[in-house]
Formats: sequence, C-alpha cells, structure tokens
Amino acid sequence: MKRVYNFSAGPAVLPEEVLREAADEMLDYKGCGMSVMEMSHRSKAFAEIIETAEQDLRDLMGIPDNYKVLFLQGGASQQFAMIPMNLMKNKVADYIVTGQWAKKAAAEASKYGKVNKIASSEDKTFSYIPDCSDLPVDEDADYVYICENNTIYGTKFKELPNTKGKTLVADVSSCFLSEPVDVTKYGLIYGGVQKNVGPAGVVIAIIREDLITEDVLPGTPTMLTYKTHADAGSLYNTPPAYGIYICGKVFKWLKKMGGLEVMKERNEKKAKLLYDYLDQSKLFKGTVEKKDRSLMNVPFVTGSDELDAKFVKEAKEAGLENLKGHRTVGGMRASIYNAMPYEGVEALVAFMKKFEEENL
Repeated sequence: MKRVYNFSAGPAVLPEEVLREAADEMLDYKGCGMSVMEMSHRSKAFAEIIETAEQDLRDLMGIPDNYKVLFLQGGASQQFAMIPMNLMKNKVADYIVTGQWAKKAAAEASKYGKVNKIASSEDKTFSYIPDCSDLPVDEDADYVYICENNTIYGTKFKELPNTKGKTLVADVSSCFLSEPVDVTKYGLIYGGVQKNVGPAGVVIAIIREDLITEDVLPGTPTMLTYKTHADAGSLYNTPPAYGIYICGKVFKWLKKMGGLEVMKERNEKKAKLLYDYLDQSKLFKGTVEKKDRSLMNVPFVTGSDELDAKFVKEAKEAGLENLKGHRTVGGMRASIYNAMPYEGVEALVAFMKKFEEENL
C-alpha cells in the first residue's frame, strides 16, 4: 500500500498512527465484540470515549472549568445560524470579513438581526488581514465575529482584534489545535473537525458558560440551542459517535507528540520550507501578504492558468494529491495541517523545483 501526500483542505490528512489504530479496532473495540460504529451512544464504552476525548481536549488547550465543550453536528456552517440564534440578545453583531466563510457567516446572521461589517479585506481578494486594533465596535453589539484562519485564502489573524470588551466569537476550523491558544480571550471558539482533527461530521464548540442560556431568539429549534447540548453532555440525541472516537484518538496523538507548543514548532518549520521556496521562486508566487500568512493553508500561482493545470495534473501523478486551489482563487493550495509530515512538504518543494526547471 502506498499512501499519497494529501494536501486537501478538508476532509484532510489524518495521522497514519490513528488510522492504523482505528483499523485494528474496527471489528472489536477493546474486547466488547463490536465496532464503535455499532455501539450505543448510551453505553458505558462510549461514555468513556466521549468523556476521555473531552478531557484530553481540555488538557491540550487549557480550557478553563467555566467553559463547556460540545461535540455537535451540522459542521461549522450550521454555527453561522446557531451563533446569532443563541447570542444575539440585542439583535446586533459585528463581523470582520476576511474570507468566504466569514462572509457567509455574516450573511446568515443578518437573517436574525443587524450585522455590521466593521472591517474587511475583500478589496484585495482577501489576501491580507485588516488592522483590527481600533475598530468601530457597536455599543450594542452582542459579539464580534472572526474566522481566525482563512482556509481558502491562506491568511491568519496573528493578533486577535480589539473587541473593546465585547465577546469574541471565532471560527477556528482550519487552525484548530495547530498552536497554543488562550481560550479565555474568546466567548465562543468553534471549528469543524475535518481539517485538523478528525473525519467530517463533527463540529466542536467551546463556550463560556454565561453565554449558554434559555434566552434565545424566538423560534430557535431545540437542537440549535447550546443549552440543550450543554445540559445533556453532547448526548441529547445520537451524536456523530465514530467521528468523536477518531477525534479522541487524534487528541491522544497530539498529547503524545508533545502538545500544542510542539505542534506549533513543527508547523512553523513545514510552512517556512514552503514559503522560503515560494519567496525565491521565479515561477511560483504566494498570494498572501507575508505578515498574514497561514501556517495551515498555502495558496500559490504561476500566473498562467495552463501551467497551473499542468502542475496540478503532474503533481497528482507524482503522488501529491489535492493541490488544486479553491475556485474563487484559482492556482494551487497546499494545506499542511498537523498530520502532514515534514517529508510531505519536502516532496512538494522538490517537485516544484523540478517543475520550475522544466517549465521556465
């Protein structure tokens, strides 16, 4: 069996060790004679899986006791509605629009109240993060919303915005667990897991307890109320059990690797290798302002649609998969999440050098 280097933005590469462990347990989880896929979410075995997963995530991120960890369904996109339904008490929210997902989140929230776009980088195809040190934060805003790492455009907030005392809500889908984080700076931090944590189908929301109330917008469905899930320990209905089990294995793997400080160092090393090459290449160029570059998602172009297509095709033949850029940016994008080994980025850079020599 030959594994390819998978640069997909999500669903994305998972640690091989985790996949092998899951394969070993596929038919019989720890002697119980059945797969996790088949077991009751009310069983003792699954209770241990979800409780251990939560504790390991709390350990990794240093999540304080006054925050709830919820394992939910509906992906990050369902949070676009769930957040305003639960948090928009004054029917006002401020959004910083730095990419496609923040833009979609703002559009969804505008169905429930007044949305102020207090900063945006759309003027330059979301290729930078705007200065967020002194924003016109609305006095009545219930929260300020950001997408912290922009998967499509390859930008990342290196400093959190000055919310002037307002609750910060952040979508961290594509930078989840890639570096240490101070959870206390956020009221709500959430992410779809299919980029850096597990298989598609789970979204993890970490919410400060004072934001979890019964005081939600009229008409909010029971299933879209945070309190429903917080009170039931993420077991109000059948959760995405197998996905949570894999996430739990990834948390164990991260702890074994040395935690988020170590992951940050590894990720910086991988990203530096690729960015250093892009900065001196005569054929390829990165599309993001240097100060705002993501460690997770690296978009680049040749300047020619034909060459871009040729590169993606030949890279695939060389075992470098899913390098085609998002349709809104074009070109290429290498997503180099936690589970992408350094050797994968080395192989990519070696291939890019060869391609450059042959096509300049």
